[in-house]
Amino acid sequence: MKPIPLNEETSAIAAQIIWFEPPSEALADPTRFMAYAMTYAMHEEMRVLRRYVSDDDFREALDRAPPGIIDARSWAYWNSKMGRYPPPPMPLRQFGGAVGPEKLDFAQSDENVNSTPVRNP
Repeated sequence: MKPIPLNEETSAIAAQIIWFEPPSEALADPTRFMAYAMTYAMHEEMRVLRRYVSDDDFREALDRAPPGIIDARSWAYWNSKMGRYPPPPMPLRQFGGAVGPEKLDFAQSDENVNSTPVRNP
């Protein structure tokens, strides 16, 4: 994905949607920045950003989006806007050997739930 220039407009938008770091740092990784923009940017902010981001760049940002930033609704919306319906699976976080919720069955098993109420005397 090509860089998004740091100027007055993009700096103001970056400060709004990635408030926890300086705009220059936020815009240094355009793929990550666009993931946040797809989730948190307002319509007018996205209109400004679309002047700097082509459809091909946008698709690349979706393809390479870091897991955990884009919510399911935004993922479906932006993939649809880019002609991808149904949308591909969302990016999944990986922790060691575990990938996605299917590896977390232990957290939902009946063995881990105390079904007998405990009473304190």
